[in-house]
Amino acid sequence: MSARTAIAALAATAILMPATAVQATPRSAPPSVPQAGAPAPPPDDRFQKVTLNDHPGEPMDLAVLPDSRVLHTTRRGEVWLHDPRTGLNTLAAELDVYQHDEEGLQSIALSPGFGKGSKKDDWIYLYYSPPLDTPVDDPATPDVNEGDAPMTGTPADFAPFDGLIRLSRYRWTGTTIDLRSEQRILDVPVNRGICCHVGGDIVFDAAGNLYLSTGDDTNPFFSGGFTPIDERPDRNPAFDAQRSSGNTNDLRGKILRIHVRDNGSYTIPKGNLFRPGTKGTRPEIYAMGLRNPFRIELNRRNGDLYVADYSPDQQQADPARGPAGQGKWTVIRKAGNYGWPYCATARLPYVDYDFATGASGAAFDCAAPVNESPHNTGLRELPPVVQPDVWYSYGVSQEFPALGAGGIGPMAGPAYDFDPSDTRGPRAVGWPRHYDGVPLFYEWTRDYVKAFHRDGQRIEDVLPSFVFDNPMDMEFGPDGALYVLEYGDGFFSENPDAQLARIDYIGHTGNHSPIPVAAASATNGLAPLTVTFTSAGTSDPDGDRLRYAWDFDADGRVDSRRPDATHTFTENGLYNATLNVTDPSGRSAATSVRVVVGNAAPVVELVRPVAGQQFAFGDVVEFEVRVTDDQPVNCDNVTVDYILGHDDHGHPQTTARGCTGSIRTTVPSGHDPETDDLTGVFVATYTDPGTGGLPPLTSSTQVVLEPTD
Repeated sequence: MSARTAIAALAATAILMPATAVQATPRSAPPSVPQAGAPAPPPDDRFQKVTLNDHPGEPMDLAVLPDSRVLHTTRRGEVWLHDPRTGLNTLAAELDVYQHDEEGLQSIALSPGFGKGSKKDDWIYLYYSPPLDTPVDDPATPDVNEGDAPMTGTPADFAPFDGLIRLSRYRWTGTTIDLRSEQRILDVPVNRGICCHVGGDIVFDAAGNLYLSTGDDTNPFFSGGFTPIDERPDRNPAFDAQRSSGNTNDLRGKILRIHVRDNGSYTIPKGNLFRPGTKGTRPEIYAMGLRNPFRIELNRRNGDLYVADYSPDQQQADPARGPAGQGKWTVIRKAGNYGWPYCATARLPYVDYDFATGASGAAFDCAAPVNESPHNTGLRELPPVVQPDVWYSYGVSQEFPALGAGGIGPMAGPAYDFDPSDTRGPRAVGWPRHYDGVPLFYEWTRDYVKAFHRDGQRIEDVLPSFVFDNPMDMEFGPDGALYVLEYGDGFFSENPDAQLARIDYIGHTGNHSPIPVAAASATNGLAPLTVTFTSAGTSDPDGDRLRYAWDFDADGRVDSRRPDATHTFTENGLYNATLNVTDPSGRSAATSVRVVVGNAAPVVELVRPVAGQQFAFGDVVEFEVRVTDDQPVNCDNVTVDYILGHDDHGHPQTTARGCTGSIRTTVPSGHDPETDDLTGVFVATYTDPGTGGLPPLTSSTQVVLEPTD
């Protein structure tokens, strides 16, 4: 049984695990103002959202294979494979990753020639945090967290937490990633044991150049929501983004551009920001001055690189500190500097601030920024700041009112490459020509998708009646459909609304895919285990008569064609009982129920603290975790994450280990507990050792504490 299944098993006693098509659900979204004479987008009822995996773990990134199978990653190190033909979701790889605050497995991408041509190209690229020898919390010392880097100290105190995030590539076997075939390409040094901004994304251009986005790896929570440029000599360097984003000799807070050779080494393409050999620079840098460019996309047709960059949390400008937070989206066509941490945009400079004295200096010069930080190892004089194409704050933007108001979580989406062949045939799902060449923009906090016509000058709603629940990644597949990974509402675990989905355009035929639903009378037990399966709830939006096909042991053979059936599993193992339903036109959809014979998922409970418990930020909160399992419980494998909840998202602060212990809560400057929607979130997770050849199982639970101040 997989870790993903274990989390699902914790949430319900009767497991219903559909991978189904669902109808658009109306919801509110900021209205876009149509431009006079502009063609109207196709109506929402010509699209259909098909759920492919509704228990995707904590989803991070996706990649669609040439045959429309889909890979997606989880932060804890899993890579899952969805097969649309069978409806199965299987584990393609599981990496051992370092996990503290936001680190883990980040991104996945296919080599640009994957599956094409006579030369074998089967490389899968991953960006992940290897464990190394970084300190982690020792469960034997419940009152001390050895995995937290000190906030103040000496270079010797900080040195044990020097780590890295690695870009590697691996061979694809056809159903799994061969982790033994790793070619290490590039390491990005980071400061571990302290939050935040270590996201990364991987894309390729038409020439085969690889672009990697990297976050500034800087703690933003003690800077009043403004720019983190704390230069105090005893302060952890992780509080100064001048050492990373503003440093020409550092790979963080950048877009890197390289060309990978056959042996995994790389060369530097022409046109990067600094010529190779320039003293005090890294030649890999294509764009610098970025805070957390979490999602980037590349339009291979014209070479445009779409970049979205996250914002600080301050909602009000302060003449003594600088502007309110700004989310940004831009089209990069040549190398440049985008300003962070000196400028929010080229027109919105921050004010130099002395964290030791609390005194404000002059505003930074965005036309000629200068890095005078003692943590700077690169050039002192930096390139001028480039203005983004779109920028917005928490309120309604005067320049871009169609973006609405709310949180700031900008994500750069793909541009559709229309292919008429994707619109032909009874099972065509390709999107219409209306979106050809138009980049999509999606907002993680505002739950919407927009189309940016003419580089953001005309902003159009995309499927405003559809649910996009914290969209994490999206990509157009080879079939012309849009694949979407949704994080759901919650904090650093598998959330109830998380899913992998596909959005089809059905306007070519008007025919919907069936909506399969499958359930089982039991999902775990010892062999022989007799299970009754039902398809109750399965439907077809067009009222078509459906054909049913059950494959109980995933061997590719149909075991029953009845809507409901019974099967006895005679041997222990992990089984994906799959239901495939087909309409008369040949459109089909599948869902599966995971049945574990021989092992059961652990049940994790937080005895302390309890949901709704009141606390004051700064309090030490004791925790107690109770784990029930069919195997001996090892408390060393229990982790407890403390997360600062802010509105509908969270900022991870620390990770402790053990069944008992304590965590000191923190409240960052720049957040007002009286006016901001702040909470304290505790997430407990346990992984059992597995048994009888079955994989280890992971379960988690969380509680939300309410502040008194």
